[in-house]
Amino acid sequence: MHRKQKKTYNEPGHAHYLTFSCVNRWPLLAKERTRQWMVEAIEAARRRHEFDLYAFVIMPEHVHLLVRPRHASYTVERFLYDVKRPVSWRAKEWLTKEGQRDWLRRLTVRHGARKVFRFWLPGGGHDHNVLRERTLREVVDYVHNNPVRRRLVQNPTDWVWSSARFWAGMDQLVLRMDPIPT
Repeated sequence: MHRKQKKTYNEPGHAHYLTFSCVNRWPLLAKERTRQWMVEAIEAARRRHEFDLYAFVIMPEHVHLLVRPRHASYTVERFLYDVKRPVSWRAKEWLTKEGQRDWLRRLTVRHGARKVFRFWLPGGGHDHNVLRERTLREVVDYVHNNPVRRRLVQNPTDWVWSSARFWAGMDQLVLRMDPIPT
């Protein structure tokens, strides 16, 4: 079976528009619990890797992030690993603790001779380098309008699990954003 391979260009000064999806595009991020795990993982990874976060949205089956590394030497792959891995581990731990054998079975696949728990779709997702401020703003708008396009809410700020509320100056935020350079 052929899998799409993600191309990543770790170029100093570039922002990265990242998209990654749950395995089989199942809505594994539909519960507040898993969305909160995602928020915590994003925050921990951005601090650990010193990435600025400009925009995000957590949809039921995928995530969009707009980030920029603060240093010239970085790897987007390592950042993504540190965002995705904790969510996968917590999901497996929760499913095991709660006795959710059916979901554990569904999310466990054969990888060669061993069985592997898969929360995320293999292949690394999508990474698009963003160079211009105008494009940054367009990506932010696109990310914020994702729940509206899917008819989950009427206005971007109605979706708690995105950065739209931050940029609208609202309170009750799940994550704070970094200022976009002008």
